[in-house]
Amino acid sequence: MACGRCPRLRRYCRRVARDKKREFLDWTYWGKPVPGFGDPRARLLVVGLAPAAHGANRTGRMFTGDSSGAWLYGALHRYGFADRAQSLSRDDGLTLADCYITAAARCAPPGNKPSRAELERCRGYLAADIRLLSRVRVVLSLGRIAHDSWLKAAGWWATLEPRDRPTFAHGAVTILPDGVALVASYHPSRQNTNTGRLTRAMWHGVFDRVRRLLATGRRTPR
Repeated sequence: MACGRCPRLRRYCRRVARDKKREFLDWTYWGKPVPGFGDPRARLLVVGLAPAAHGANRTGRMFTGDSSGAWLYGALHRYGFADRAQSLSRDDGLTLADCYITAAARCAPPGNKPSRAELERCRGYLAADIRLLSRVRVVLSLGRIAHDSWLKAAGWWATLEPRDRPTFAHGAVTILPDGVALVASYHPSRQNTNTGRLTRAMWHGVFDRVRRLLATGRRTPR
């Protein structure tokens, strides 16, 4: 990707890629917008917030190379969506089955906080993923921003009355009018996992729900 719509984010990604982190001095950082990753025939779509400065911004693959990714890929492997429990680099051979990972923003933001304008400028890429992934039946949103960004990119934010929009709450499941199930979860960030706001039991509970929803066959592929 060669998008330059958000100068603040592009400057930040390039600076991080230049300065690096001491433990990754031998890496050539990706330092560019990070594309989605996974199975193009996926029934599960995982939506995160944005690449981490020394995670996906370093490795070039969503949720790869940081603690959040360790939680995510560990669960994806446990529940049969990934062929291994670790995602270390974009060329490590890991593959996903029936799952695709994307994000509300494609560039690492300072402080993990993209602005509203930056999210809006990036929304077209998320919308493109949604259009291309025509078999998706379950969407797992990781955090409130990812939750609302998916609703906006998928068109539901404008279509539904405000009182009918799915609200974000950990573990909440909403079946949308087209049959797609939206499952909400706290993001597996260190801020949540280190404080106990998100525990392993809570995290695995979310994936239990995802698996049950996929087993119901609520929606036939378009």
